[in-house]
Amino acid sequence: MTKMTAAEVDAFLEREFPQIHHGGKTYHVEAVGPLSARMRCTYHEKLIRPGGTISGPTMMALADLALYVAILAQIGPVGLAVTTNLSFNFLRKPGQTGLIGDCRLIKLGKRLAVGEVAIYSEGSPAMVCHATGTYSIPDRS
Repeated sequence: MTKMTAAEVDAFLEREFPQIHHGGKTYHVEAVGPLSARMRCTYHEKLIRPGGTISGPTMMALADLALYVAILAQIGPVGLAVTTNLSFNFLRKPGQTGLIGDCRLIKLGKRLAVGEVAIYSEGSPAMVCHATGTYSIPDRS
């Protein structure tokens, strides 16, 4: 059972972090579940780097946001939960299409959350990036 639905997390992001949608909404909360979240990054040519591939920073933002969304869905609207570590393995060149980020929380404690995000090009079963991350959760008492 989650404390926030996908729509509630999306509304929270719109309210508290409107800057992530500067230039148009790119990142979308698709689903949240027990210790999980699914995010979509809409394709746009502004995301392409030299060589014709979606940029690493785009995938990094998707992974970081997917972790944050999965955590918020579990603990509620805690704006000051912050990233303390992110690690990325870029596995293959993503296509010029949208990206899907599937997040799974491995540990959700009182003060730390650890998770992983598998990123795929839309319509392809091959993972293009694997990320792991840790978030610090502020005292909620």
